[in-house]
Amino acid sequence: MVTIFADTTSSIPVEQAKALGIEYFPQIIIFGDESFRDDYEIDSSTFLKKLVASSTLPKTAAPPPSLYNPIFEKHLSKGDSIIVLTPSLKVSGTFRSAEVAAQEFPNADIKVIDTLAIGASLASIVKVANKNAQEGLSSEEIINKVEDLKTRERNLFVVDTLEYLFKGGRIGGAKMLFGSLLQVKPLLSLKNGQVEPVDSQRTSKKALARLKELVVSECKGKGFSMFSIQHGAAEKEAKSLAEDFKQLLGIDTIEIYELPPAFLTHSGPGVLGVSYFVD
Repeated sequence: MVTIFADTTSSIPVEQAKALGIEYFPQIIIFGDESFRDDYEIDSSTFLKKLVASSTLPKTAAPPPSLYNPIFEKHLSKGDSIIVLTPSLKVSGTFRSAEVAAQEFPNADIKVIDTLAIGASLASIVKVANKNAQEGLSSEEIINKVEDLKTRERNLFVVDTLEYLFKGGRIGGAKMLFGSLLQVKPLLSLKNGQVEPVDSQRTSKKALARLKELVVSECKGKGFSMFSIQHGAAEKEAKSLAEDFKQLLGIDTIEIYELPPAFLTHSGPGVLGVSYFVD
């Protein structure tokens, strides 16, 4: 049997991940001398209150290898194969941490895969891989499907400010927009594992309108799947955006994910985005 390992950067609620049989790990959020696991010690709402009130940007850390080792051992003792699906190596240290942990089991079937994704896109990849594992597919078959999904993943998101991405060093190609930080609402995408600029508008309303325009141009009348909305402290707006896309694209169900603290550290509150996979 293959067991899927993932972490909270996928935005899958902890209880849902547990119910699905996914081995789920936290990111570590550090405010000064205090540190919190973001699976059960701090949630997104509490985190954002602390973030806005803090004079300095909190730090984030990947789950340490010591968290993986006993869970690896548990599954390997049963003869399982293990696939660890991590967020993009360019925005998180999770891939490196899982690889260090896997080195303690040199003869075991443990594969650590950089999905190049984060948030709702990563959630979709993790859920598909987990379903494939439960259907009895081999480790190689599951990894091939993950690699295919990586080539078809699309995402767009609007942030209220580039300030948090800039301070946290995750701004990537979007740094070219930072000079006009106070004048624009940036439309961004995670491409090839790093943040890249797509467009910018003068207001949030115009930025969301442009987001919808770009998504509809790529999706309407064409094949796509696993359409989802992701947000940080913008549940009302996320639900409204989901209803808009149901009408625009003829979708019955759109999953909405609340982004985790490790993501919100770098995006700040008010982030709103979409994820989907083209055929």
